[in-house]
Amino acid sequence: MSRPQKTVEVDPVLFRAVYDSPASLPGRHRWVTPEHDVRRLEKLLGMPAGSVGAPLWVSGDQPDCPRCGRRQTWLDIVSSALKGVHDRMMIATVILGERKYVNTEVPEAIAGVHCLDCHHPIDGLRSFKCHNWAYAFEALAAVRERMDGGVNRSAP
Repeated sequence: MSRPQKTVEVDPVLFRAVYDSPASLPGRHRWVTPEHDVRRLEKLLGMPAGSVGAPLWVSGDQPDCPRCGRRQTWLDIVSSALKGVHDRMMIATVILGERKYVNTEVPEAIAGVHCLDCHHPIDGLRSFKCHNWAYAFEALAAVRERMDGGVNRSAP
């Protein structure tokens, strides 16, 4: 039996009023994924370089990998999710899409995340979100088409 869904779509006005502030993220620390990791994330997903132009926030109680000391980012979360949890088109849609989602639970840790560099399990991340204010549906469709090698597919 699966757990009930804890992530729900919300109206953009409600999202902005409640969720836009990084202070809303759980955990002792909040940080933005650095530019070099955003570019690596785009490459990992097969996105054209520069597709992601909005801050990719992460929060947690321990921002750095306990084994190698690397700052944990969306890159670690996405690379872990691509191992049988989500496909790259779904992740691209979440990052670049106009629909807003919030997680209605406050997890002790994001499950299944491993450090991209040393593969150590990471249990100190609590939340992640992205401020994708300016993306129009047409821009997302163009990115998705380029990710697919020129074949435009509908949303997952």
